[in-house]
Amino acid sequence: MNEADVLDLLEAVEDPALGDDIVSLGLVNDLDVDGDTVTISLALGAPYSPTETDIAGRVREVLHAEGLETDLTAAIPDRTGDDVLPGVKNVVAVASGKGGVGKSTVAVNLAAGLADRGARVGLFDADIYGPNVPRMVDADDHPQATESETIVPPEKFGMKLMSMAFMVGEDDPVIWRGPMIHKVITQLIEDVEWGYLDYLVVDLPPGTGDTQLTLLQTVPLTGAVVVTTPQDVAVDDARKGLRMFGRHDTTVLGIAENMSTFVCPDCGDEHDIFGSGGGREFADDNDLPFLGSIPLDPSVRSGSDDGEPVVLDDDNDTGGAFRDLTAETADMLGLVNRRSVADD
Repeated sequence: MNEADVLDLLEAVEDPALGDDIVSLGLVNDLDVDGDTVTISLALGAPYSPTETDIAGRVREVLHAEGLETDLTAAIPDRTGDDVLPGVKNVVAVASGKGGVGKSTVAVNLAAGLADRGARVGLFDADIYGPNVPRMVDADDHPQATESETIVPPEKFGMKLMSMAFMVGEDDPVIWRGPMIHKVITQLIEDVEWGYLDYLVVDLPPGTGDTQLTLLQTVPLTGAVVVTTPQDVAVDDARKGLRMFGRHDTTVLGIAENMSTFVCPDCGDEHDIFGSGGGREFADDNDLPFLGSIPLDPSVRSGSDDGEPVVLDDDNDTGGAFRDLTAETADMLGLVNRRSVADD
């Protein structure tokens, strides 16, 4: 069997999101046939995403049926030449138009959920004025400086962590103007030894200020998740964040609705404390994917205060909602990457 024969076989493997086979879409980077072993490189860019895991499994299945062993690797070709974060495959911003919608909670659980799936993950708390990610993961260790004046981030729950909270006193206010914010954010990105990561999740501060602008101008974002609650006032502010990403040609992966239905632990009744369906309606109105709803659940608050992301609790229904959101986000990142290859 030669390479052409293998390509014929791979035409049976479809990308369900793009609606065509992986050969026609140009998702086969390279292949080599050596006896009964086929070495294949596929243009898959979202490790441990359900869709890309299924595509890889289907490739192995098709070739195994013909008595072939598969040595499979996955990589999206580097088309940008960017030297910022060269070892990071996907940079995901988590944003909101206003504070108080649980954006940091979503960012922490998204990052922890990706790491729990087996991915190499970093979590960058870019909220200069209100950094709280270290508390939310109970990070006891602090960054270490190397002789070359780079920063080695601490790790928790399989995630590399960086936050302004490591750099200032616990109760010290941060009072900085735009140029200083730009300098600090740039250093925290470029001087940290992130190494090779599948995902770097960036928890942006609320709003559309200097920090967001710096990141959009300096970091090669793969996409952004916009967090809102169901209530109209939060959705109105989320639209501002959406317009900000649009002006900087940043792909919005979808909308996450936090603090949706509250289920009373005593009586079991459901209560729409912040309204109902606002996040999904917002997504539909803007032709964006709806990544999922996270219930208003006291276990999320207690998990954040205790430093235990609820996404890691296999017996918690809200943890399951975060795991679903994690899978949807990873799938959207994979789709963005594969579409960029198919469109080239």
